[in-house]
Amino acid sequence: MSRASSGSAASNIDALTPTPFIAVIPARLASTRLPDKPLADIGGQPMVVRVAQRAQEAGAQQVLVATDAQSVFDAVTHAGFEAVLTRADHPTGTDRLSEVVEQRGWDDEQIIVNVQGDEPLIDPALVRGVAAHLAALPDCAIATAAHPISDPAEVFNPNIVKVVPDARGVALYFSRAPIPWSRDAYQASWPEVAAMPTSSASVYRHIGLYAYRAGFLRRFPQLSQAPIEQAEALEQLRALWHGERIGVLITEHAPAPGVDTQADLERVRALVAADQ
Repeated sequence: MSRASSGSAASNIDALTPTPFIAVIPARLASTRLPDKPLADIGGQPMVVRVAQRAQEAGAQQVLVATDAQSVFDAVTHAGFEAVLTRADHPTGTDRLSEVVEQRGWDDEQIIVNVQGDEPLIDPALVRGVAAHLAALPDCAIATAAHPISDPAEVFNPNIVKVVPDARGVALYFSRAPIPWSRDAYQASWPEVAAMPTSSASVYRHIGLYAYRAGFLRRFPQLSQAPIEQAEALEQLRALWHGERIGVLITEHAPAPGVDTQADLERVRALVAADQ
């Protein structure tokens, strides 16, 4: 798949104008695949604290961990970061952010970056970049990120979410399917398609990092689930379905791995140990 060209929606993160933002880190203690995940030790610190440090390095005005567990609250505050206890029955992390917005009474135009609590290696420049991208697109309620896919097998992997942005860097659609579909390049059957080195259109992998305007987070709990959201199992499609616009910051580099399983945790521990 071809890489983003100068005429695409690609953005230079370093060229974006820095903008004030608040980083909120949802950290739910329960995890089916990795129990007590936010408190998992990585180089002598809980994972959620590692994430908070990355958000701080990104230049956030305020870093706040939103959790449903007293143990996570205590670990975060012991490390010198701010935490807030939220309800335990939130269906999504976005709903948890909505509660925090109501608790804090933030202005509707306040930019809030949702930094996932299982991304201890998240690039601070990317966190800062999605906030700046949202600030640069006043008609968008949300901004997220993506990077070009170079491996054709990833294009056809339903576990990898693809996004098609327009010329301004605003999302047209997200899907688990291979989009955009290259009519000519994909006529061959697998594995012939897998052997193709390029396509005429760039294919972008969505990175699950979001910046929101606080006003959208206030509206979110009232938005009904969308048929396309249920079909694709992609929460961001709810926003598109209801007419909200999502900016997409293109970075040339794939993000560092997150932590979802014990194997992921061991891999991240090894990377941190090698860097110390």
